[in-house]
Formats: sequence, C-alpha cells, structure tokens
Amino acid sequence: MGDDGPDLERTADGRYVVVDGRRWRASDPGIPDRLRAELVAELMTARRLVRTEGDAARHRVHDAKVALGERGEPWWEEASGEGRSERVLATARALLRHRPDGTTCPSEVARVVGGEGWRSLTPRVRALVHGLPADGALRVLQRGEPVGPGAQGPVRIGRGPSFPD
Repeated sequence: MGDDGPDLERTADGRYVVVDGRRWRASDPGIPDRLRAELVAELMTARRLVRTEGDAARHRVHDAKVALGERGEPWWEEASGEGRSERVLATARALLRHRPDGTTCPSEVARVVGGEGWRSLTPRVRALVHGLPADGALRVLQRGEPVGPGAQGPVRIGRGPSFPD
C-alpha cells in the first residue's frame, strides 16, 4: 500500500495490512524512516503519474513497491540472489527518481534491502551496479565521473544514459 501507518489494521504477524477486508503486503519494517519516506513519496508521485500517463508510468510504481518490499519476494523470507538483485536495482532506481538531480550511496540501497545486516550487502550492491552494461540505466560514480569495478574509496550510484524516467 505504500503507507503503512499505525492506524491501519494489520494481520497478527504484521506482514499484511487489511483495507476494506482485503489483505495487502505491508512495507518492510526494517527500512530506515528517512529512506522509507523517500520511497513512499516516490510511490505517491508514480501513482499520480499513472493517472496522467497511464501504462508509461507503471514501471515507477512497480520499482517503488519492490523497494518497499510490497512486491517481489516477501521481505520476511530469505531472499534468493535474483530476488535480492531485483530489489537492489528497484531501490536504486526509485531513490534516483526521487532525487532527480542527485545520486544515492550503495549503503543507502543496502540499508533498504538488507535490514540489520545491511553492511554485508553494501559490497554486493556496488558489484551488482558495476556489473551492469556501461550504457545502461545505472552507473557507479566517483566525484561525479563514471568509474570501473576497481575503484577505491567512496562511490555513488547515478543515472546512466538509458535511465528509465
């Protein structure tokens, strides 16, 4: 649903919210509040765009919902490699859409996806983005310039030439 406020009815296990008798997967409670707020804001923007642009904006809703844990593999289960990669990439894209002139840190993506074990996920986030085609949607930057997998020091994830707005 994107906005799992405390006033919503939840199932006993907390994994679903109930709206008008229908269950919807709740957002991952392990997402830090600041990043959750950005992802929910992106989801609301994407939903408004679907009203005006139709199917052309549905990928934005999907990315935000996957990042929030509301779609894709359930956040309460051990993620497969493919499921984790899907959530990492969706999270990066959703955060970048929310920050149209900005970048995101691999650790921010890892904090959304990895919960308490986010630190061990950060190198995998970097490696995943480095492994994408250079002309793709995402790229790894250092001091604003694209860098390769051997880059040392802090890096950011930015929009690539074919970033899907």
